[in-house]
Amino acid sequence: MKFMKLGMHPDTFYTEEATRTLISEIPTDLTIQIHGISYHLHKYSLLPKCGLLQRLFSEKDDVSVDLHDVPGGEEAFELCAKFCYGITINLSAHNFVPAFCAANFLRMTEKVENGNLITKLEAFFSSCILQGWRDSLITLQNAERMYDWSENLGIVRRSIESIVDKILTPPTKVTWSYTYTRLGYVRKRRESVPKDWWTEDISCLGIDLFSSIVTTISSTNMLQPRLIGEALHVYAHCWLLDISESRTNESSKRRILETIVSLIPTEKGSVSFKFLLRLLSTANFLGASPVTKAELLRLSGLQLDEATLDDLLLPTKPPSSKTSHDIDLVKTVLRSFLRQWKKQTSASESQPLKLLHKVGKLIDFYLQVVAKDAKMPAQKMVALIETLPGIARPQHDHLYKAINIYLKEHQDVSKADKKQLCSFLDCQKLSPEVRSHAVKNERLPLRTVVQVLFFEQEKSSTTTDRNHTSSQQLQTTSVIRDDLSKLKLSEAEEKSSKANGTRSEVLMHQSSKKLDDKPQVTQELSFKIKSETEKEREIAGDRIHGAQINPHNKAQMKSVSKMAHIKR
Repeated sequence: MKFMKLGMHPDTFYTEEATRTLISEIPTDLTIQIHGISYHLHKYSLLPKCGLLQRLFSEKDDVSVDLHDVPGGEEAFELCAKFCYGITINLSAHNFVPAFCAANFLRMTEKVENGNLITKLEAFFSSCILQGWRDSLITLQNAERMYDWSENLGIVRRSIESIVDKILTPPTKVTWSYTYTRLGYVRKRRESVPKDWWTEDISCLGIDLFSSIVTTISSTNMLQPRLIGEALHVYAHCWLLDISESRTNESSKRRILETIVSLIPTEKGSVSFKFLLRLLSTANFLGASPVTKAELLRLSGLQLDEATLDDLLLPTKPPSSKTSHDIDLVKTVLRSFLRQWKKQTSASESQPLKLLHKVGKLIDFYLQVVAKDAKMPAQKMVALIETLPGIARPQHDHLYKAINIYLKEHQDVSKADKKQLCSFLDCQKLSPEVRSHAVKNERLPLRTVVQVLFFEQEKSSTTTDRNHTSSQQLQTTSVIRDDLSKLKLSEAEEKSSKANGTRSEVLMHQSSKKLDDKPQVTQELSFKIKSETEKEREIAGDRIHGAQINPHNKAQMKSVSKMAHIKR
């Protein structure tokens, strides 16, 4: 940090009750009132350097004047007064803004006197403060307290330009100190400067100045959108963390949130899905504008395929006794994803289907986690399950596991809810291992178990028929090949016996007889195949009906048979 020292005389100001004066042999002839404090000073020291005091005292003979509007208050005025007396003052980025604004208020310009305070402060600002990273930030931070004066005097604009210029500097040329406290980051000697080295330092600024810096950086198109997103992420963590613990200043936090959302780059992936989901949760809690919520919902749905299970496990806000996880928020984001997916792609394309299957698998994993919540209502599970279209789940193993976990953790669930949960399961999309588990699962409704049993039997019958059909086809092919071989052999014998006419005629007679008998052979083979197929089907049916079923399933089968008999 740079400093500037002005004046040579020691500080002789002292306080007596609510009065500030200085030790002097000359009686004071000037009284200035500022916010309840009286300054007893001398005209000969202040008037030559202060154009405002010259004008005021030229219009009236009174020795007292009120300066309640002086920017920076009594502290800033006292710096200017000490300069007029030649008393030593130390200036830095911490007190530059109030001193500069007060000097302009008092009109301490070169027109009043050469070498006046404004000129010296301007030189210090340009040559020292704006050259440093931290000095520029501190100056801009102090400018917020007297924003109108600072903006009119160009302090805000020039400070922002200096800060942006340093942010756009290549990391290899960054030589100044900065704050970087990321988890797991340890700065080492000769280590390259991280690209987002500036994000933490600018998070100390108010939202208006922060927005101005980010907007200026974005307009240059010189930084990656991910760096802009990281700056927004750091700022949001700095100003919006633990928002549920305090409901004070909700209006200002709502404004911060809405501004951050408006600054998110348009490029997909510039901010993480988890960050978007947290912003959306906070927006719901703070009651942000519908435009802000809609934009967050759109961005979250657009990046749902990039989310992880940990990203979705967001606790409810504010903490309540209802559920531990905000399943309604996940359902809303899922609907947003599906709307955008339908608009952008068609179901016949393979790549979009992969994204849909990926999201479907993620949701089923999420269901497995929230199913363990003892306070999770069954209808919330149902609502999230049915939000996904059937095409999103090419297999139902993960969905079966989620439902089984819920039934295990919620043994008091009603039969209607249990039946509704299991109605989403498709036996055809369950693996053999899962079907085997479902048959023995006493937590499932009777209807679901019977459906799995019937599907297993139908699949076994279909497999048996296919096996026997393939076997008969092989046998038929073998017989035909044998007959063809015999025919070829007869033709060969006919050619070799042409010299012997009598023998040739006999052989030709035999060959023609063979050909005449061919339809009869084919008919015999068809009858044989049909008879054996019917026998095999009878045997396969006996095997299926005689399969070993556990007592629980037998009771279920008997129950279903009685129901079918009653209907008939």
